[in-house]
Amino acid sequence: MTLTLQNLTVRRSDRVAVQDVSLTVGKGEFVGLLGPNGAGKTTLLRAALGLLPHEGVSSLAVLSPAARARAAAFLPQTREIAWPVRVADVVALGRAPHPAGRAGDAAAVDRALTRMGLSDYRDRIATALSGGEQARVLIARALAQDTPLLLADEPVAGLDPAAQLRTMKVFADLANEGRSVIASIHDLGLAALHCTRLVMVERGRIVADGAPRDVLTDALLARVFDVRGFHADTPDGPVFQPLATVR
Repeated sequence: MTLTLQNLTVRRSDRVAVQDVSLTVGKGEFVGLLGPNGAGKTTLLRAALGLLPHEGVSSLAVLSPAARARAAAFLPQTREIAWPVRVADVVALGRAPHPAGRAGDAAAVDRALTRMGLSDYRDRIATALSGGEQARVLIARALAQDTPLLLADEPVAGLDPAAQLRTMKVFADLANEGRSVIASIHDLGLAALHCTRLVMVERGRIVADGAPRDVLTDALLARVFDVRGFHADTPDGPVFQPLATVR
């Protein structure tokens, strides 16, 4: 599925949180949404999903709620599992947008658990897991929704390094399978290594959009993030590491 935003604007009381954003994300893209805290990344994702009042057009927001749930899965930044239920049952909630008893539900849950390395956790009580493990369960729930588009808000925050790498690879694999993934990411190194495209946001506006090496420039990093960093090309892919603030 292609996501198209045209002149998307979100106003919050006396300020503009997202301003005149136009963006198209097509099949096979893993787009990293970058920007400092307060830049408007979460607001942009939620407005694109039709969860916030906005001006302009989102191709997702115009769909009915049922059609939207079959088109796009959303992983919010705030993650909490409130009830002491089995991990497999939490993941199975991702199948809710699909007809009850649909053939393939069990297979979709199994695939999601396997992708997130949770097959051995399926019968454990979700609330008894660590915070990072619970986060992986909720990512698996979004994967089980089996949609052509996935929007994730800081999906690797709070995960250990191995889980971060594995999760980013899962998202990259989804894109390689022809789906579309948009994820807000604070770890610029992970974004450079795994994303096919980066979109950088500053004060609610897109200031850069392109391949990682074209977006993570010294000038933009200094302007938007107040950092300078180290770049290198390695056999494992591009490496970027912030080194120091510039002001």
